[in-house]
Amino acid sequence: MYDDYSVSSFQETHELFREAIYATSGLALLQDTLNDETAQAVLSLFTALGTQGTEATEIARAYGEAFRMLARAVSNEAVPTFSDAWQAYLIARLLDNENPWSRQVECHGAAGVSPVLREQARRDLRALQKLFQIDADTLLRAVLRRMRVSLPVLSDAWLPWRDLAPLGRNGAHSPRHELALIIAETKDWGELVEPLERYWSLHGTGPLARYRVLRWQGVEEGLQGIAHPDPIQLANLVGYDQQQARLKANTERFLAGLPAHDTLLYGAPGTGKSSTVKALVNHYADRGLRLVEVRREQLGDLHRVVRQLRERAPRYILFVDDLSFEEHETEYKVLKMLLEGTAEARPANILIYATTNRMNLIRENFQERGKPGIDTNWRDTMDEKQSLVHRFGLRVTFTPPAQAHYLEIVRSLAEQRGLELPEEELYERALRWERQHNGRSGRVARQFVDDLEGELKDR
Repeated sequence: MYDDYSVSSFQETHELFREAIYATSGLALLQDTLNDETAQAVLSLFTALGTQGTEATEIARAYGEAFRMLARAVSNEAVPTFSDAWQAYLIARLLDNENPWSRQVECHGAAGVSPVLREQARRDLRALQKLFQIDADTLLRAVLRRMRVSLPVLSDAWLPWRDLAPLGRNGAHSPRHELALIIAETKDWGELVEPLERYWSLHGTGPLARYRVLRWQGVEEGLQGIAHPDPIQLANLVGYDQQQARLKANTERFLAGLPAHDTLLYGAPGTGKSSTVKALVNHYADRGLRLVEVRREQLGDLHRVVRQLRERAPRYILFVDDLSFEEHETEYKVLKMLLEGTAEARPANILIYATTNRMNLIRENFQERGKPGIDTNWRDTMDEKQSLVHRFGLRVTFTPPAQAHYLEIVRSLAEQRGLELPEEELYERALRWERQHNGRSGRVARQFVDDLEGELKDR
């Protein structure tokens, strides 16, 4: 299939690549889509093929470098799982590109985008399509034509850059993947303006928009995406239907732009508080919900986190796990300010969910309970320390399960995993496990089922 190297074929090859390079040299809004080392390696190859008189050795080196760069790039799960590595990579760059058009969409919605900006974007998209249309087979055919004429020793040196992604990696169902499929199948990329604007209006722009869970890494590193977040689902959390219903209702109001409450999830360790918050985000990620993890010791950075999320399209839950403070710690005052409000309005796209094992979030001691000569305003001191919890409009309690509840959790988890064991034996072993592990909780039930699954599948 790669043996045609007539004079007319040479001319057609030059024209094909020259036209694509010339078209993209005029990009106005989407120029940054091509401004990374992988895209530049491919463009260098296109330029070499579209330039009369380019040495065959230069083309050979350019193809090898572009192949290597694409092979490395498509191992990233952010790149759609398409056969053609260049086409997959170009789509990923387009989806993640943060530019004046996409930022205007994110900040003001599609209805607020300048018509001139939108029309320029349409023209830029059609220019990018010329690069997309040069598929792996067309490209390798053009390269091998030159090799057979000038460097026969390389006439069979390469394969087309297809199917370079790791085996077994399937494109996960997500709005991002669905839009990538639409882009690949669209005959006129000028028609992509509307679907791209819908996507950016809900999920945001830039490289971080691909992640449903982010983590604050401090002032120097800022926000970073978590590529492999906990996949826990609400269906995996058995026996807390009432708590889930309250949290889902609050979260849905938040997603709808209605008043919603900052929420404190309170209860004993292992009752599923943190898992429930993570599962909520997994449940609503397709509707634009994101989680931002902030550690307790980083609460002093909250104003910086909020500043970075302001005017972004997604709805963010700032998640603080295991919230509590010792009496000498004062970070709680920063959290109080954000919960209560300051002179600067909190962005409407931010809500705070926190978990705690104790309802009194700030440790007290008996010296603060009115002992004469120590604190004449002891009541004010206590009120100050107890007031943080009252800033959360919704407080949801997770209680340790009773025995019947614990056994129901075990049975449901075993059923979800397809574990076959007589019910009487399952319950007997679950209770024995509970006695050996210091009490009942959803976590203890899950640990028992993990152990049981390992045992049964190892036989």
